[in-house]
Amino acid sequence: MRIANPIMSLPGAMKALLDLSASAANTGLDADLVELICLRVSIMNGCGACIDYHSKLLRKANVTDERIYAVAGWREVPYYTDAEKAAFALAEEMTRVHVSDAVWNEAAKHYSEDQLAGLTIAIGAINLWNRINVATQQKVA
Repeated sequence: MRIANPIMSLPGAMKALLDLSASAANTGLDADLVELICLRVSIMNGCGACIDYHSKLLRKANVTDERIYAVAGWREVPYYTDAEKAAFALAEEMTRVHVSDAVWNEAAKHYSEDQLAGLTIAIGAINLWNRINVATQQKVA
């Protein structure tokens, strides 16, 4: 660990980021989907602390092992709906900071404008969590 986690040590940061992350829930998005998205993005970003955390949350929510373990290969397995696959594609492209019209339009077929807003906020928030944790070399608790 390079420094104490800034989210924990900077006054107001934890509440602000928790509030931002929680705002997606107010859009009617399925909570398990949001956690799967957080897991997928955390895998992409190599954030061990977040991979551990979101995997445990998914197991606690009784998400099947197949859906948890296969999230990195979501395109190749039958465990996800077309809507979930559209959300994964959006998450991957947002994480790479370029969202094609094709990916956006596919997501828009499955989610309302509020839900798309929730997805983009959730994806942005987990990317922030990941970047802070990776930059400061936070470890699995």
